[in-house]
Amino acid sequence: MPSLRLTAIRGPYAPEFKARTVELVRAERSPEQLAKEFEPSANAIRNWAQQANRDKGHRSDGLTTPEREELRQLRSELLSAIGACNGWRHESGTPARHQDLEHRKVSE
Repeated sequence: MPSLRLTAIRGPYAPEFKARTVELVRAERSPEQLAKEFEPSANAIRNWAQQANRDKGHRSDGLTTPEREELRQLRSELLSAIGACNGWRHESGTPARHQDLEHRKVSE
């Protein structure tokens, strides 16, 4: 049976730590070297460096950090709007369905 490797889930790293780590990658240190020296995985460090390059305009294969934040905000607003729509109630107290709303419009 293959062994399972359990890793602790850690909260987000400080932006200053990420920025310094990205600087070390740019100074020709490999993500693997830095992962051995510090806590984050090589893959996490590689992702930070790629995102920093997107933010500086050196890569165009994904969203910049401000674009990601805007997308997160828009998704949150959309979910709130959907929740508000789903919160409409029929007179019986059960959630109103689309056809219930259409029927009420016609009969009123």
